[in-house]
Amino acid sequence: MHIGTIGDVHALRDRLDVPGMGFLPVNAFVVHADEPVLVDTGLPGSRAEFLDAVGSVVDLRDLAYVWLTHPDRDHLGALDAVLELAPRARLVCTASAAGYLALGQQVPEERIHVIAPGESLPVGGGRRLRAFRPPLYDNPMTVGFLDSGNGACVTSDCFGAMLPTADSADAADIADLDPAAVRAGQTFWAGVDSPWVHVVDPRRFAATYEDLRRFRPGLMLGAHLPPAADGFDGFLDLLADLPLSTPDQLPPGDLLDRAVDDHLDRVTPR
Repeated sequence: MHIGTIGDVHALRDRLDVPGMGFLPVNAFVVHADEPVLVDTGLPGSRAEFLDAVGSVVDLRDLAYVWLTHPDRDHLGALDAVLELAPRARLVCTASAAGYLALGQQVPEERIHVIAPGESLPVGGGRRLRAFRPPLYDNPMTVGFLDSGNGACVTSDCFGAMLPTADSADAADIADLDPAAVRAGQTFWAGVDSPWVHVVDPRRFAATYEDLRRFRPGLMLGAHLPPAADGFDGFLDLLADLPLSTPDQLPPGDLLDRAVDDHLDRVTPR
């Protein structure tokens, strides 16, 4: 795991090695607003490293919110520990995610802030994080946000890419990578993570990201892609092309789950 800095955001960078598929970046973020926000809580197998990384960039006693983009294993690896170490932090998630977590996570109701697409979370100084559903997702509980303070967009799984090498997955910005490799990795990942995109009506699908088009974020922060400080039009082009593209031939469907299981096997209690 390593830490990157983009303006007032720290990126907590990890990755999964998925044999037969490539390398998948796995990112969380700390947004240094007046009310600091942690976005997602890493992989289960990187729990100790993740807690060290978070604690090195923000005093967890000051953390105001933990924004959970969706309750998949690669996003909530250290959630319980973070909430224990950050006593004033509230968990921000959708109502369906809160209900899902209630089946296994012991999060007190008073520490949950339910948010829906279109609603905003004030984080001090007039800054607001406006919730939206990213156009690509594997989990209907997904919620990202548009940051009025720094112009960033947190996209969760949307725009992720399976990349060919560990170094490419660790890149500081996708501008450092071969654009063709990024596009191929994004197209492949969309077929793995959001296979329904190959059967949607292109015009109806385009309507789902019109709000994103109008916002025109200057920084794209995805869970499974190196940060992107430029090239937003390329992301729009990808969305336009995906419904018309031919799905890649995918390897056995359990490869990604097995990669996460390998991380789970490395969990060190803390």
